[in-house]
Amino acid sequence: MTGELSSRHERPLPPGVGATAMQRFLRAAASLVGARWVLQDPTDRNAYLDLYAPGDESLHAAAAAVAPASVEEIRAVVRLANEFRVPLWPVSRGKNLGYGGAAPRVPGSVVLDLGRLNRILEVDPDLGYCLLEPGVGFFDLYRHLDEHDIPLWMSVPGNAWGSVVGNALDRGIGHTAFGDHAARVCGLEVVLPDGDLLRTGMGGMTGSPSWNLFRHGFGPAWDAAFTQSNYGIVTKLGLWLAPAPEALTNLRLPLPNPEDIGWCIDVLRSLKMRGIIHQMLSVSSYIGAATMRSQRHDWQEDPAPLSESAIAAIRRTFDVGWWNFTVQLSGHPEVNAIHARLVREAFAGRTEATFRETHWQRGEPREKSGVGVPSVLALQMANWHGGRGAHLGFSPVMPPTGRHALAQFRRTRARYEEHGSDYFGTFYLGDRHMLNVNMLMFDRDNAAMVARTRQLFETLIADAKAGGYAEYRTHLDYMDAVAEGFDFNDHALRRFNERVKDAVDPNGILAPGKSGIWPRRFREQRR
Repeated sequence: MTGELSSRHERPLPPGVGATAMQRFLRAAASLVGARWVLQDPTDRNAYLDLYAPGDESLHAAAAAVAPASVEEIRAVVRLANEFRVPLWPVSRGKNLGYGGAAPRVPGSVVLDLGRLNRILEVDPDLGYCLLEPGVGFFDLYRHLDEHDIPLWMSVPGNAWGSVVGNALDRGIGHTAFGDHAARVCGLEVVLPDGDLLRTGMGGMTGSPSWNLFRHGFGPAWDAAFTQSNYGIVTKLGLWLAPAPEALTNLRLPLPNPEDIGWCIDVLRSLKMRGIIHQMLSVSSYIGAATMRSQRHDWQEDPAPLSESAIAAIRRTFDVGWWNFTVQLSGHPEVNAIHARLVREAFAGRTEATFRETHWQRGEPREKSGVGVPSVLALQMANWHGGRGAHLGFSPVMPPTGRHALAQFRRTRARYEEHGSDYFGTFYLGDRHMLNVNMLMFDRDNAAMVARTRQLFETLIADAKAGGYAEYRTHLDYMDAVAEGFDFNDHALRRFNERVKDAVDPNGILAPGKSGIWPRRFREQRR
């Protein structure tokens, strides 16, 4: 990695940008947003480091951060960045933990912190959508819906500390029927790399009442082009929400054997495709419960992968199976009862494990439903090894079949054990795809463990590529490696992405390297 960086306290500079140019840019930015919102002393800069960096966090250190308060201030800062050729790294709230947090891909970039744009602009209870700015967090939206007694429910990821907008733009996932967050986006307002402003879809018509209702608009549909890309800065996002159900039935099933993952996925896929299950459904290994409520040394002092006796102790203590899932059925109680019967029938004769059934109905406390309530409990997993705990997520996409799931589980668990790690895998079933989210937990103070984790991650990327799989999102350090796997016709997709990048951002100032998309000016930084 090139760039001028010699210590944690010395300001890093991006390639091709001198100290004088950076200082002039920051002074000019202060005149636009106010001096207090140009954050550049060492303490401020350190706040934008990757808290879960698998190695030296200074390799992705920012030169400073600028925090505008309005769309017009963003446009002015972007025009200024073009003038001084200073790369910007936009973040909504900077809580993308496990994927880089708020840290920029290119060291010395200036973080464009959008956290001050935190308004809930509109919620339509009849049409079921909201319009948000990027600084709105999941807890903010949840409180707004609750305090105004709006009968709409949101989907939340495991880490609800972050931005609703940022999570959707990075294709985050939750556990409800609306759990594919990017698929529920409808209508964006975007500042382009030259400072221009556009609205996608029906928003291209001034005053259109259908902006957040019809995804496609007229002509090319551009909403998806601004997910996981570096083509613009999203300043407003329309998101569909689910009507609050009349009742819920939750069916939890703990499966006892590692090999159960194969037939289980086939049964669940059939139920989803037949419209009996609507949610983004997850099947998670036993260790998830332990990482959120204990530490590794509670079960085993030996650094080798968890023994069968330790696994059995965890399962007994937390009353979990080797694999665990909960089917959430929402709607009228009579319909839920029919669907619950069909779910039980689909599993009959497959396992001796039995479903554990709970119910919720409208009027009871929302927290009792277990659906769409934001939490940060999942972040506790980072403390599994103690020290400066951290995690990475390796998440390839594959067909939702038992054959693929079983082969992926066997191969991945073997790789974990080869590298001395505890296997932690979850399979998420979408409409026609499956995500295999694997958590790699480590102690940042343990150099040997960090090195093993990096080796494991790189091995998993290579294994996935050999099987024709790729991740749906990844950490800053691995964006180029994942993009490299998309090699059809001499990487035609990457070449097209970068032709678009050079056309809309000729100075290469907006998030260079994001998702492996490099502007011509920084292309030699690819690795």
